[in-house]
Amino acid sequence: MTKDSLSEETLDELRIGKLKILQAKNGYRFSLDPVLLCAFARVGKGERVADLGTGSGVMPLILARRSEAEEIVGVEVRADMAARARRSVALNGLEGRIRILEADVREIARSLAPQSFAVVLSNPPFRAPGSGRLAPVGERAAARHELAGGLDDFLRAAAWLLGPGGRFYIIYLAERLADLLEGMRRAGLEPKRLRCVHGRLGEPARMVLVEGRRGGRPGLALEAPLLVFAGEDYTQEVRELYDDEASDLEA
Repeated sequence: MTKDSLSEETLDELRIGKLKILQAKNGYRFSLDPVLLCAFARVGKGERVADLGTGSGVMPLILARRSEAEEIVGVEVRADMAARARRSVALNGLEGRIRILEADVREIARSLAPQSFAVVLSNPPFRAPGSGRLAPVGERAAARHELAGGLDDFLRAAAWLLGPGGRFYIIYLAERLADLLEGMRRAGLEPKRLRCVHGRLGEPARMVLVEGRRGGRPGLALEAPLLVFAGEDYTQEVRELYDDEASDLEA
């Protein structure tokens, strides 16, 4: 690690469990989405959890504080981001519960055994290369554009890792909900819960939170919408996600 590379990072406080996280100053920086997904997920005591496309490692860090998972494995294809995530894990003294694996979700079978996890989460890239306003280069583009695997690749990887009845959680663009639900069924991940995320009351949904079950029976529960803002401030529900006294995310 060179002095120049260190100067291009920031050390930030996540506010959840007083976690510290290293991030690229001008690269990918986590947003509210992983916080919402961790709150939506149901993680039981002693379960193994995988995060596909972990980026800075924010979801493993949150889950290590807010659940009783036995082990959380963050999978990241970019060597620089995986290395930074490992350093954040060490910074928080969570090496015993979190492992960061540098691997490609498209080749997950080379790195992790089938049916070896109870829970898989993902906040994957959701735009095709060349779409949107961001040029597809660098960390930010890799986090938003499908440069190292598309939706179906992430779904197939999740299906590989989960045993029968295993739970899959994803946050994705609302405008691509049809693609997501269709892809989940093709992969054998039956959609079971869906919650739409709206910026404010009266606005269209921006994102969706979906739970799928490996080999589950048909039947989808549509939950109450999640509102992010009330005026210029976060809603009470969102503010509570950052509360250090919040209860575990365990089911």
